[in-house]
Amino acid sequence: MDTRNNLIAQAREVLNIAEAEARGLSAEENQKIARIEADIDQADTAISTARSIADREARASEASASFAPASYASANSDADILRSIAMGETRSHEFSREARTLVPSANTVGQSFFDQVFEIAQLVGPMLTTSQVLNTQSGENLVIPTVTATSTAGSVAAGGTISESNPTFSSITLGAEKYAALVQVAQELVTDAGFNIDSYIAQQLGTSLGLQANSVLTSKLAARAQNIVTGTAQAATYENLVDLVYGIADGARVLPNLGFYMSKTGIAAARKMKDGSGAFIFTDSAVPGQPATLLGYPIFENPNVAAVGSATKSVFFGHLPSFVVRVAGGIQIAQSSDFAFNTDTVTYRGLIRLDGNLTHPTHIGSFTGASI
Repeated sequence: MDTRNNLIAQAREVLNIAEAEARGLSAEENQKIARIEADIDQADTAISTARSIADREARASEASASFAPASYASANSDADILRSIAMGETRSHEFSREARTLVPSANTVGQSFFDQVFEIAQLVGPMLTTSQVLNTQSGENLVIPTVTATSTAGSVAAGGTISESNPTFSSITLGAEKYAALVQVAQELVTDAGFNIDSYIAQQLGTSLGLQANSVLTSKLAARAQNIVTGTAQAATYENLVDLVYGIADGARVLPNLGFYMSKTGIAAARKMKDGSGAFIFTDSAVPGQPATLLGYPIFENPNVAAVGSATKSVFFGHLPSFVVRVAGGIQIAQSSDFAFNTDTVTYRGLIRLDGNLTHPTHIGSFTGASI
């Protein structure tokens, strides 16, 4: 954190010198800021990794206090199930947040493996973190009603007639689109009790499924969100961002969990932005693990938001939980020892079904760069 704060101070010093001399940044200064930004990204990654490891160690320490001796431990742990799948003893298994009956066996498991995969999937993009996530047992279409206009009240004279005013409704439908990934493990590691097989597979599946899910869900958001501001340049200005904040629906702006989505190029531009008084509008968080803020609202880096460019939606702002993600069932794991027979590896296949949509197009708006 000290290194990160020092880098931020260096970047601001370069900007302040250029501003004091009433000139733009030189090529050398732009290169210096780019190097500093890269170093800040590395520091953020290191901080996130260290925090994740510390959290897992804390959870493991807490859980170990209630573990039975090894000789009496359940044979139905997540790792045992994954090894059983690899050995062909169990054909497939669906891990979920809830303890569920296995098919075809009668074992039940806790929530650890599903949560490991989902936790890692959330790290590669914010769509599974900031959205409202609904878990359903099955995958039939899920219809979610939305209110598009509320009832209105009016002044009524004594003995006067009260006018009827009914709310109007619409709805969104969430399906269950399937996404999958393959993970290969050497046969020796499958049978090695010392190999943490569930963490390895969770890491691989979480990364691949999370990247795909974030990409698909961001595309769905971009197609549904209302374009509020079109700039006169490719990058948003301070005035553009203010207009975007006050361009979403009035009812949405008073809700909690408002925030920005930007790609790294959008965030890099926002870091250099100042208001009319010369103050930076980008504020780094003083609390580890909390996002930085822009105009007082949290900003989330989304690698699938379009980069700053001509006629691209490079900034989103609004009530982020208004985007609803539906996860159908759990994460289904199956295996094949034949797929990579010549390398003596076991191939695990992970499947997840999900969908997402924005309940109200006016709850999240976008900025589009000028067509140049």
